[in-house]
Amino acid sequence: MEFDRGEPDQSNGFQAANAQLIVASHLRLLRRPLLPDGEDGGDTARRLYQAPFVVLAHDAAPDPVFFYANLAAQKLFELSWREMVGLPSRHSAEPLAREERQRLLERVARQGYIDDYAGVRIASSGRRFRIDGATVWNLIDAKDRTVGQAAAFADWIALG
Repeated sequence: MEFDRGEPDQSNGFQAANAQLIVASHLRLLRRPLLPDGEDGGDTARRLYQAPFVVLAHDAAPDPVFFYANLAAQKLFELSWREMVGLPSRHSAEPLAREERQRLLERVARQGYIDDYAGVRIASSGRRFRIDGATVWNLIDAKDRTVGQAAAFADWIALG
């Protein structure tokens, strides 16, 4: 699947198609909305991009690459949209232990999501932080194909 990788703004509807894939897959798999109901006429894509919590998404390539990072993600990882989108997602994390990674993949494969992930991530400056309570879910297109994964979290603490 080809993802639009242009920076979200008014001219592209804040990446409406990507945002819809992210929020619809979350609702389908977790049976709860990613975004709280808003009073802004349902401008989901803008609300997702400007949400006060981190939302990231990568494609399903063998070495997955980010195609979406909301403003909170860009700030936390200290990267602009252009720097973040196109970055292999493995560069956002310290290498996981083999057993831990296998357990994570098995849980996501079995359930379609996990909602209790914790781990250490790295900003572009080298600053390390620990995320807690992250949700990771499969992105499922209209043809029922898994086309990537997304993650969202609101809790992190600086390390060191």
